[in-house]
Amino acid sequence: MSSASAAQKKPIAISTTEGFICGGIAACIAVTISNPAEVAKTRLQLQGELAKGGGVKVYNNAVDVLRKTYINEGLRGVQRGLGPAYVYQILLNGSRLGFYEPIRHSINHLAGYSAETQIPFTSVLAGALSGAIGASLGNPLFLIKARMQAYSPALPVGAQHYYKNSFDALSTIFRAERFRGLVRGIDAAILRTSMGSSVQLPSYNFTKTQLVKNGILPADSTWTFLLSSTVSGMCVCLAMQPADTALTRMYNQPTIRGPDGRLQGTLYKNPIDCLWKTFQAEGVYGWYKGSTAHFMRIAPHTIVTLTMNDIIIGIYKDFKRGRQRDFHV
Repeated sequence: MSSASAAQKKPIAISTTEGFICGGIAACIAVTISNPAEVAKTRLQLQGELAKGGGVKVYNNAVDVLRKTYINEGLRGVQRGLGPAYVYQILLNGSRLGFYEPIRHSINHLAGYSAETQIPFTSVLAGALSGAIGASLGNPLFLIKARMQAYSPALPVGAQHYYKNSFDALSTIFRAERFRGLVRGIDAAILRTSMGSSVQLPSYNFTKTQLVKNGILPADSTWTFLLSSTVSGMCVCLAMQPADTALTRMYNQPTIRGPDGRLQGTLYKNPIDCLWKTFQAEGVYGWYKGSTAHFMRIAPHTIVTLTMNDIIIGIYKDFKRGRQRDFHV
């Protein structure tokens, strides 16, 4: 066998950094499509916050949010928070997709299993840990994204925070609260993302493996990617919704200066306190406000992110294989 053909057939590995970049690019493509549904979800989650009986109903459903937002605020309103959403997705999904396999391999090794073996427990733990890393890195961006998406000059719901742009948001928060303001809600962000990440990639990989192993679809089929991503999106939505509602409300709650001079939330102390107070005032329904909009966001977002991640990694591996082949010629 020639050195050129050996280079062509040798499996191509990608580094954690390369996986981070590929995952970030895939997530940015996805968020451009899913951001309008995120705006709808955020506003529905804040509507009637802690109000017995649901309070004043500004929006009827996710489609109504998008319709009224577009009429009153135009395309800019429908895509509010898209700038910080891009950076957040690079940090979150770059970490979630880039660090997942290295963490899973390490946990498998510590547990005495082969690195490549798919074990539910280690897969879920790796997903949760990689998601927690991404959530911690991206917290300031998610904070300002949520506040920008909640802001409406025409039909406001919840506390309103007006920022000219992402830089204005970050500098305003830092001037008022210093570093503490930028990490506000990080406990809720880690809870939310860990719950979503713990099922996102494990459910995707499990579904994909079953489809291929049982001869239903080939491994490199786009339909395999799409079906696996759809199942994964449904699992993420179910696992993450209550924590997502808590995160939105904690990020957006008004603040007052306490006796120690620090700004603190006026409504909630932590995500558990938020979930409990929401349950007391609004019942279980309060946890699942905006769930339809959430699925409208998470389903296409998960499908596009995971499908594009596989496609981008495949293209990048072909590129690296081509460079190796050229080198050996």
